Amino acid sequence: MKINSAILFMLCLFSLSAEAKGKILKPFKSDGCSSFPDGTVQQKQLWLHCCRAHDFDYWQGGTINQRITSDIRLHKCVAKVGHPKIAKLMLAGVRVGGMPYLPTPYRWGYGWPYPRLYGELSATEKEMVIEKSTGNF
Repeated sequence: MKINSAILFMLCLFSLSAEAKGKILKPFKSDGCSSFPDGTVQQKQLWLHCCRAHDFDYWQGGTINQRITSDIRLHKCVAKVGHPKIAKLMLAGVRVGGMPYLPTPYRWGYGWPYPRLYGELSATEKEMVIEKSTGNF
């Protein structure tokens, strides 16, 4: 019985995702490093630029491989400013908390209506990304 319920839930989620595809993209907005500090006590915005770039990727969404690449880029960026331990902690956080299945404001594909699961952006959606991000990044 539990397996049938799980299958039904997934089918509903996938049908909602298909319905959400092609809908309007919200303008790009970044909350910095979400629930994490934007830098150190001494340098309050030290890795904020890393988080903003990561937010841009998460806002537009895409494939699972694009998400992995984005998360690794965040890790490398924070490590490069001199904080490899913080970078590892942030990587763990985004890998768990950034899944597109959660209705959070910082999930993968948060610019699109929920749910927006993994998938290649269409040509029209890519045009929307350019249009909605101009002047905001």
